[in-house]
Amino acid sequence: MFKMICYKTIIVLMLAGLWLVSGSGPARAADVELSKDSTLEGVLQRGELRIGLEVGYMPFEMIDKRSGLRQKEVRHGGFRRKGRQLSLMGFDIDMGIEMAKALGVKPVFVDTLWPSIIPALNLGRFDIIFGGMSVTEGRKKFVDFADPFMTVGQTVLLNAKHEKAVKSYKDLNDPKFVVVSKPGTTGEEAVQRLISKATYETVDTEMDGAMRVLEGTADAFVYDLPFNAVFLAMHPSDQLIFLDKPFTKEPIAWAIRKNDPDFLKWLNKFLKEIKQDGRFDKIYDKWFKTTDWFKYAR
Repeated sequence: MFKMICYKTIIVLMLAGLWLVSGSGPARAADVELSKDSTLEGVLQRGELRIGLEVGYMPFEMIDKRSGLRQKEVRHGGFRRKGRQLSLMGFDIDMGIEMAKALGVKPVFVDTLWPSIIPALNLGRFDIIFGGMSVTEGRKKFVDFADPFMTVGQTVLLNAKHEKAVKSYKDLNDPKFVVVSKPGTTGEEAVQRLISKATYETVDTEMDGAMRVLEGTADAFVYDLPFNAVFLAMHPSDQLIFLDKPFTKEPIAWAIRKNDPDFLKWLNKFLKEIKQDGRFDKIYDKWFKTTDWFKYAR
């Protein structure tokens, strides 16, 4: 029990150190004179804000294990067609609820595989991408980003058998090390760009990657600080070493379809407002500075 408490204390202190982007200003849908082809106009007419994400990225979006199973489309607090209740939990879920509330519409969370999430946005499956998306030059070719609201970076979960040999990510740049990450992520980009000599293997989910290191079938998992820190806190083990100093710096922002200035303007005003009135800090503290939710996450 004492060991678990120590890990939880560490995770709170580490996640509290994420860089936040501040701002101020009011946001109302009526403040923007909307063009007929604006996504925002469609959201208001439909009465729903459809939010694309991939469930499983802690602490941004997770299944609340007290109810239901994973499925592709979820109405928060609603029911599956077969009648079984399903709930999501996490930073993005609370932010999505606040965003939809500000628009006077209902939030709909659309669970989408990460490698296909930008094409799905551009095909109109949803209106906006959440999911802790890092702003990169490559992604800017296909989507527009609102102002960043947070900055994270890549870290390493290392199997403890390499504790003496590996002191930083640079030490993994050798074919003898099996390094895993998830396709389509900045974790994969970091491996391919910065430790390209390592033997790289992909995993389907963040949890799969971290578990491979814990079980010893991979030497290291490269991924965002929040996920790795939470995984360690939830799975304390003498088989894991956490190289917790981020070796990249990545702003995170909401992504929308290109050439939609009305929606982009509204999102930036909304972000400034929730930072000014304290809602952002309240949601951030709930998911990044406490551990009460650990026992419910899946």
